[in-house]
Amino acid sequence: MALIHSFEKSGNFLFKHRGQIPVLLFILAVPVIYFTNYGAFSDTTKLVVTILAIAVSFAGFIVRAIAIATTPAGTSGRNTEKQVAESLNVTGIYSTIRHPLYLGNYLMWIGIVIFTFNIWFVIAVSLAFWLYYERIMFAEERFLERKFGDDYLEWSKKVPAFIPSFKNYIKNNVPFSFKSILRREYSGVLATVLSFAFIDELRYYFINDRFCLNRISIYVLGITLIITLILRTLKHSTKILDETGRS
Repeated sequence: MALIHSFEKSGNFLFKHRGQIPVLLFILAVPVIYFTNYGAFSDTTKLVVTILAIAVSFAGFIVRAIAIATTPAGTSGRNTEKQVAESLNVTGIYSTIRHPLYLGNYLMWIGIVIFTFNIWFVIAVSLAFWLYYERIMFAEERFLERKFGDDYLEWSKKVPAFIPSFKNYIKNNVPFSFKSILRREYSGVLATVLSFAFIDELRYYFINDRFCLNRISIYVLGITLIITLILRTLKHSTKILDETGRS
């Protein structure tokens, strides 16, 4: 099999299973947290790193939210079976970066990884993300090139794949929809908050030989879970969050 076909095949396989990555991070985080010398950091450093971790993950959520709130129906989004694209998104955030959702994913994950206080884990996860998503992006772009031809090629020449550039920004022609964010992003936010709480609670256990539910991270997780249940109920049992022309 030619290398280009091998990359595309592996990219499509990884695309279908990309939702399983957080599970792997949970598993890998356990020994990382256990062997990281948390006591070597001053209280100020702990606070700064914690704020940085939360800020990076929040930035990832903002990137994803902008992309989802300004994207019409018929794009891949959370689809896990195959590549989908009824139209080529070239305005708004898609005029600054070709894969904003994947950038958002990286920032959300790496923020969680930063919270482990282990720089080597941050580097390892960043490299793994690059190798993993490089193939997914390759397969996705092959699909778009075949479907949209020269229109896609002209757009891809001007817009970077992963590092945003605003020099060719085009105003979005799709109205911003807060409903789309509420309808589609609650599970990702819950997973992120759960990950922070998991690391915080596990680290506390390794240091103190006991769990403690009276922690800020647990309270935030509880509030997030309640909001998630409300939004999920509204999405599946009512039409409050329904929109025409949106995924």
